[in-house]
Amino acid sequence: MPINDNTLDYGALMATSVATEPFRHVVVPHFVPPAFLANIQSGLPEMASGGSYPPRSLQLGAAAASLIQQMEGPEFRNAIAAKFDLDLHDAPVMLTMRGRTRDKDGRIHTDSTAKRVTVLLYLNPETEAWAKREGCLRLLRSPTDLEDYAIEVPPVNGTLLVFPNGPTTWHGHRTFVGKRHAIQLNYMANDGRARSELRRHRWSAFMKRFRG
Repeated sequence: MPINDNTLDYGALMATSVATEPFRHVVVPHFVPPAFLANIQSGLPEMASGGSYPPRSLQLGAAAASLIQQMEGPEFRNAIAAKFDLDLHDAPVMLTMRGRTRDKDGRIHTDSTAKRVTVLLYLNPETEAWAKREGCLRLLRSPTDLEDYAIEVPPVNGTLLVFPNGPTTWHGHRTFVGKRHAIQLNYMANDGRARSELRRHRWSAFMKRFRG
């Protein structure tokens, strides 16, 4: 089934209220509808190691590449800006993909202050691991207790999670080792730290593509 500009469920995004506990966020299940998600999943490459991959360093199927293009585009940006009442018109975009989670991943953290907004899109089918709550992202009330969470987001079924970053936007997940496909998009600040992070991102894309 072809992927086009009407694939993503913007109606569901705009209809979902912004939650405030433990910090502002929205969770939209099936933001990528099931019929399209299966097509995207079939075009995801094997990522043998953990860490983040710029999409231009990967061999993506047509549907997955189209999804990336949509997420980097103006309609998605405008929807996120409207949802959180933010001015993102000149915010640089940094997008990466993950295909595997390691035992060291998921520790409690907040994202870099260079990242104004974090967007996570989960591309995994439902499995027993997610039912056991392994690798399910938790939005936390404190930086010290993984069990003190307000919401837990299974990384499945085209679920979208978005939150503006701040000093108390703690999140993490229980240890999970194995395949865990996710797209992370950040709208960046316009400062020196953000520019430095974007330069590292572009260099990483070049090196991983060269090695691949």
